[in-house]
Amino acid sequence: MMNETIGLLKQHRSIRKFTKDPVTAEQLDAILTAAQQASTSSNMQAYSVIGITDKELRSELAKLAGNQAYIEESSVFLVWCADLYRWEQAAKRHYDEEILSTTENFIIGTVDAALAAQNAAVAAESLGLGIVYIGGIRNQPEQISELLELPQHVYPVFGMCIGVPDQSPLDRPRLPRSAVYYENSYNTSTIDSNIDAYDETMSNYMRARSNGKAGTTWSEAMAAKAGPVRMHMRSFLQKQGFELE
Repeated sequence: MMNETIGLLKQHRSIRKFTKDPVTAEQLDAILTAAQQASTSSNMQAYSVIGITDKELRSELAKLAGNQAYIEESSVFLVWCADLYRWEQAAKRHYDEEILSTTENFIIGTVDAALAAQNAAVAAESLGLGIVYIGGIRNQPEQISELLELPQHVYPVFGMCIGVPDQSPLDRPRLPRSAVYYENSYNTSTIDSNIDAYDETMSNYMRARSNGKAGTTWSEAMAAKAGPVRMHMRSFLQKQGFELE
């Protein structure tokens, strides 16, 4: 079954090269409006978005996020934050006891930011724009938080570049459906066969993408992520006031 919305979702590509054409104010307004309509737990709306319009600030953020040039080159760069500060300011008007920084509320803020951002991504793509998420915003989150003047109980989850695409990347294959969808209970018996099949698919994709220079499998790529990655996040979150009780 197919309709315009499903067709748009199936066409998603991460865009890392943009033209110099601007995203208009009307387009950005529509994108942010769509973001605000995303589902949110108990209407907490526990996220905030910071648009980076200052060129020097954007350049500094690009360096801190791993020298990703498209942060500077895209028309719009947004930093999506999980935000419990605003919720706390509202809650303490009517709650006389200590407000707890719970793991559950931390999860809510993170999920709310992701849901709003994905709404924004789909809205942008529906306007003919391209996007790429920037997880590198968590490479040096303490410095980034200082630059953005984030208060306690707010942390940067990821960035997002938005602009007019100047490339048309190949469709990156996803895992087989049977690897991600189960009925009634988790099924471990098909994991190995699905990994085998996807390894072959991704190896072929990487060869096509690199003109035969690389044939990395999915499991090889995942092994590269099995070691310590951003181990600073726990201590950073604690400094930001997330006790995670």
